[in-house]
Amino acid sequence: MLKRILASGIIAVFCTVLLTACATSTTEEHKGAIVGGTGGAVAGGVIGGIIGHQSGSTGTGVVIGALLGGLAGAAVGHYAYDQKRTEEQAKQQYNYDYSQSQANLVRIESASAAPARVYPGDTVNLVATYTVLGPQGAEMDVTEIREVRLKGELQGKPQVTVKRRGGTYESKVPLILPQDAPRGSYVVTTTIQSGQSSDTREARFSVG
Repeated sequence: MLKRILASGIIAVFCTVLLTACATSTTEEHKGAIVGGTGGAVAGGVIGGIIGHQSGSTGTGVVIGALLGGLAGAAVGHYAYDQKRTEEQAKQQYNYDYSQSQANLVRIESASAAPARVYPGDTVNLVATYTVLGPQGAEMDVTEIREVRLKGELQGKPQVTVKRRGGTYESKVPLILPQDAPRGSYVVTTTIQSGQSSDTREARFSVG
């Protein structure tokens, strides 16, 4: 049965130069985790939230980053993730043996922005499926970075660092576009880092 953790905490919202923050409690429902703000979204500026304990991930992570330029009025919904493969399943998939490699394995299997075509005010889900492997049973620091660019200019960079055990995970960051979002083709560069290892994958969406 899927297990999910709802968490709303440490949210910082910029209104011009005004910064306010609030924190609330966590609620466990299904496997995976959801992180976001009160009311389900965090306004543009600085985004944040807490990830609590769940199977495959322990400790605390904070979603941070800025929404800039034409996306300064955007909002970020609940960060969510689920485990798709156990450590043993992932090791078999990649024929991985830490005693031989002496390095963490990081592989992004897919990255997408869905739907691929949206309009101002719509929500784009920035999704990544990736595998991380390290010493047997060990918890690793894993950083997820998503850079959103329009015409080469950085528009946003939400990121989160969590502690994960080996396995395959799918994570999602919903980006709620402002009503005046600039039209054009956006490039989302997703990078997953653990130890000295990292992997990067690009996805695109267009605002019509």
